[in-house]
Amino acid sequence: MTFPFHLDLFGLRLHPHLVLESLAYFVGARVYFALRRRAAETPLPLETNLWLLVGAAFGAWAGSKLLAWAESPQHYLALAAAAPAALLGGKTIVGGLLGGWAGVELAKKFTRVTRSTGDVFIWPLALGTAIGRVGCFLTGLADRTYGVATSLPWGVDFGDGLRRHPTQLYESLFVLTLATALTLATRRRALPTGARFRLYFAGYFLFRFAIEFLKPRETPFLALSAIQFASLLGAALALLTIRHLGPSAPIENRQSPI
Repeated sequence: MTFPFHLDLFGLRLHPHLVLESLAYFVGARVYFALRRRAAETPLPLETNLWLLVGAAFGAWAGSKLLAWAESPQHYLALAAAAPAALLGGKTIVGGLLGGWAGVELAKKFTRVTRSTGDVFIWPLALGTAIGRVGCFLTGLADRTYGVATSLPWGVDFGDGLRRHPTQLYESLFVLTLATALTLATRRRALPTGARFRLYFAGYFLFRFAIEFLKPRETPFLALSAIQFASLLGAALALLTIRHLGPSAPIENRQSPI
């Protein structure tokens, strides 16, 4: 296999990142609205839902850009000097999740929504991340999400002559496993509304903290990267805010998994 691995569709040669990222957004949105319709609690008004989605979208966009710039400052400083428009291309999932979470919370303050609304996002996020990371894998070196060199038999040569950890596929497998484990675990044990969402975030952020050790990275402080600092912050916030949630919802009233 050569990278990037372009996809052929009806005679068109398409870049894998464009195709898989678009598919990730499409699948995530479809699953979200399907689960939202099946949710047991009284649905929020359409206008309120739209404000929450706007907050999530803009927060995710801003967070993903800011953390990408903080993660690789030398890379983006060089881009800014050579081609400023290229700065718009950088993004990180960790920054997107933190920014999206903050955006939703701000939108909830604006619309006076007091209940937690995050549980319904677990499977859309997991599926979207898993699909998107396959696109990162097929893109190869240009995506800058590959791992360091390894002698393990499943190491992948992305085109530079080194067999590397396919960290993109590790992440796809992890998020699907995490979402499945949370779904199965909470079928029998009642949790406060919003707890599953926070446990998913905590699990994902801790995974990202660990997996970053298998990636090339800039480590400006304490031998950690900006993504690792942000991941620790996100995991801590997710776990600490669980204690502020309301009482557990009855098992029969929780939304069904996909």
